[in-house]
Amino acid sequence: MIDNRKVLIVGGGLAGLSCALKLKELGISSQILEASDAVGGRARTDEVDGFLLDRGFQVLLTRYPETQRLLDYDDLNLDKFEPGALVRFKGKFHLFVDPWRKPQYFFKTAFSPVASFVDKIRIARLKNRLYRNSLQQVYERSEMTTLEFLQKEGFSSQTVERFFRPFLGGVFLERNLSTSSRKFEFVFKMFSEGHAALPKGGMGSIANQLASRLPEGAVRTNARVESLAQNSVVLAGGEKQTASKIILACDAAVAAKLLGKNYSTSWHGVTCLYFAAPKPPIDLPILILNGEGKGVINNLCVPSQISSNYAPAGQALISVTVLGTIETQEDLIRNKVLDELRVWFGSQVKHWKHLKSYHIPQALPSQSPPTLSPISKSTQVAKDIFCCGDYMDLASIQGALRSGRQVAEMVGDSIRKEVNDINSGISNV
Repeated sequence: MIDNRKVLIVGGGLAGLSCALKLKELGISSQILEASDAVGGRARTDEVDGFLLDRGFQVLLTRYPETQRLLDYDDLNLDKFEPGALVRFKGKFHLFVDPWRKPQYFFKTAFSPVASFVDKIRIARLKNRLYRNSLQQVYERSEMTTLEFLQKEGFSSQTVERFFRPFLGGVFLERNLSTSSRKFEFVFKMFSEGHAALPKGGMGSIANQLASRLPEGAVRTNARVESLAQNSVVLAGGEKQTASKIILACDAAVAAKLLGKNYSTSWHGVTCLYFAAPKPPIDLPILILNGEGKGVINNLCVPSQISSNYAPAGQALISVTVLGTIETQEDLIRNKVLDELRVWFGSQVKHWKHLKSYHIPQALPSQSPPTLSPISKSTQVAKDIFCCGDYMDLASIQGALRSGRQVAEMVGDSIRKEVNDINSGISNV
């Protein structure tokens, strides 16, 4: 018999958690079935030797509308990055910081060789234009690749190569800048209007905070769904669960498999290497970009410089991002990374200890034009079966949370209509 009081959500990532919380707000009972041992999906944090290791370098952009609506920033104890970057090219590090938000760096940024004076004016104009535009206006803009957009805006190849390519490479996890210009404008607006930040408990604490607001028993971990029918799922081991509605909040590949459809979503992969160091190689809480145009490192950060909780007292945590995944050549890539780090920071690198590497082949859905037309594809895929996830929106924490909320609202409308139809039928008897 179908349990008309319950909605099953397959997947306990950010989309699934957002969905469950919205259903709770609508007075609809739900249960999350999560295949792994904890919630969070791709946004999880491990503790290794007293260090907090996010599963791949990630940040929370405080300007995201969904996180502003859903998260308690004070409870997360957010620590912020400097609004800019330290860019390495021609063998030196060059500071490139937003002078309007950090006026103490005005002259350093004004004379920084990272971008020409004209390109700095173009950046300021772009920020100002995006500030005046709503997100809906950004979502409805004509679409092209990010590289085409930057060229259309008149940015020089020097600024693209030294700043935009490594910076956006770390955001999009691809350096070709083939990602949709809509996503670029969205991301640039979010970075410009808010802060990049890390919670003191690691990025995994975002999911933990959301899960803590759900009723006891609403999340079931180590519950892998093996097959799907209209109003039921079968778990590994043969257990069957029934519900009035089923929401697939898992990744695109798992959702396609359960639906018996071809899997078409492509992904960008990433490798993140973590090192322990006796001291930080830089003093500022800032992102470091590789603007050299060569080498395997795309970007580097010292999370313990942003939040001291990321490392034990007296030590520093180094996070290095390499685009793509090459797990079978881990020793080779680690040695290449260390060789580059020794060029960057000198002999101190010999005292760094490798803690762990994360190879994440499905780190971020590829979103080249026209895959984002229209924005937000949370949808009903069959009778009583719905899908949500960041691959159906602008792939980001914002996209995952928004997609989960929107599909919960869709399910709420569907249940409400069914109840009204039943009541209408009863009144006509």
